[in-house]
Amino acid sequence: MGTPCHFALFDLQPAFLLDLDALAARYRELVRTVHPDRFADASERDKRIALEQAASLNEAYQVLKSPPRRARYLLTLQGVDMPLEATVQDPEFLMQQMQWREELEDLQDEADFDGIARFKHRLKDDQARLNAEFAECWDVPDRQANAEKLVRRMQFLEKLTQEVRQLEERLDE
Repeated sequence: MGTPCHFALFDLQPAFLLDLDALAARYRELVRTVHPDRFADASERDKRIALEQAASLNEAYQVLKSPPRRARYLLTLQGVDMPLEATVQDPEFLMQQMQWREELEDLQDEADFDGIARFKHRLKDDQARLNAEFAECWDVPDRQANAEKLVRRMQFLEKLTQEVRQLEERLDE
């Protein structure tokens, strides 16, 4: 028996644009039905099944709530095999990455909290732009190469955003 589609677990059609509040509400509703506490007096088999279902729901929710992970998953459903850490073979974006890294390093050296906030805002805007571009092309067969490129960019921006959060935490200490 294969793993059920993440979208099917939530009674959703595969789509990039999702109502994240509705997804979270549906997740909470579903996870209550398989929570291990509800199976405390059940057989070992039923406990194991509930635990597996809870794990599947959690994994599906983590994928669907993250735009880069959701985008990668949608392409996987279409038969595109994308490694988790794919190199970007896009010279223009590689240059942009280097500029962002240098800027972030300068902000760290200067402990510039206002600059970091502005940098974070620009990253958020770029992420929103990439999300919109991906939403327009992910299911268009002749635009699949562009969709893959966008996913790689989305993954990079998500990683860079995490690094900015870590920098903020270090500077706050």
